Amino acid sequence: MEIIRVNTPRGLELKGAMWGDTSMDTVVIMMSGICSNVFQNDLLTATGELLSVNNIAFIAGHAMDAFSCIAYSDFSTGKQKYTGVVFDDFNLCYEDVEAYVQFAKELEFKRIILAGHSLGSNKIIHYLGNTPDDFVDYFIVSSPIDLGYWWHVMPNIATCLDKAQEFVKQGRQDDILPILFGGFSPMSANTVLSFFNAYNLKNCPVISGDGETNSLYSIKVSGAFVIGAKDSLTNGDPKGFIEKINACCRYPQNNQVIVVPDASHIFYGKHEEYAKVILNCIKEHCFFEVV
Repeated sequence: MEIIRVNTPRGLELKGAMWGDTSMDTVVIMMSGICSNVFQNDLLTATGELLSVNNIAFIAGHAMDAFSCIAYSDFSTGKQKYTGVVFDDFNLCYEDVEAYVQFAKELEFKRIILAGHSLGSNKIIHYLGNTPDDFVDYFIVSSPIDLGYWWHVMPNIATCLDKAQEFVKQGRQDDILPILFGGFSPMSANTVLSFFNAYNLKNCPVISGDGETNSLYSIKVSGAFVIGAKDSLTNGDPKGFIEKINACCRYPQNNQVIVVPDASHIFYGKHEEYAKVILNCIKEHCFFEVV
């Protein structure tokens, strides 16, 4: 693995990670979810390692500020851990995804597969449904989120929103809230409000009805939708959830729907199984042998 630097049109340098090299014909770009990077999420590492030994390059695409994390002590292990997307602007996710696709294009990969996990899936749906370009050959959406539903099931959301609005009125919009957003991540007041108002990411509203499905319908390439059979963000029906999302596409019959047995939203303990699913999707799409 090597750290890569990807420039956005607004001049911000994103730091991603890459397995493999440009001698490989195919690259998979996976946009990570919120509060997720290669140092926190073993799903990315497991996928990168498996694909690269099978002659497929892999890029972990970090969000705008995936490395701005807060350190805390895990007393069960005696080590420091990091958590949190502190500063972000979710309205800019299109150009973040575009920057990684353009990076792969400039490296002259013959096939670009765009993938996402969790909120990263919503980001690639937004990109694929709105881009005028045809650089992407295939997509893999994993554990997408119905944000309208998500707001109702995550803890302390209302409290966080109230506190964020209070901070903004006080001119403290860049200050970090004194409570963890959703019970899992430190965030600045502006980040909380940007996230809440990010209509561009409300593109899987199959539970809440809060959002749009035009982005799904406008995707021009075929792909795969992957979900864990125990994903807790699906209103108790992971398979039905992901099938409804696929049904919003223009040609759902051209896509695969894959349910990973016993897997959670983050595929905890199932990272290798997840990586094999991704590898098999690519194998079937690109027609090459797996090592």
